[in-house]
Amino acid sequence: MSASQDKPLPLPDFDQLPAGAVEHRIRPLAREDVQRLLDHERAHANRTQVVHFLTARLDELAAGAEPTGGDPQGERPERSEGASGRSPAAPDTAAEPTEPLRHGRHRF
Repeated sequence: MSASQDKPLPLPDFDQLPAGAVEHRIRPLAREDVQRLLDHERAHANRTQVVHFLTARLDELAAGAEPTGGDPQGERPERSEGASGRSPAAPDTAAEPTEPLRHGRHRF
């Protein structure tokens, strides 16, 4: 096992992050960290959109872009800590049943 495989990935739960979250969470990472994520992604899930975001970020960094401020391990809006995973819909919160309007039948 190589040293890079022993070291945890720079983003916690990277494999479970939705692609849109990856795009924004890689902004503060250095080139080496983005490359590690790309290598990991290609070797595992190989999600097309995630590979695109990572390669685009590597191109930006190679062109002189700097990592932005922020904590890639900070608050994660893609995960609701208090959510039960169930829908808040229930019979007592459902709309009242109504008869659908039909052509030629109007309510006045």
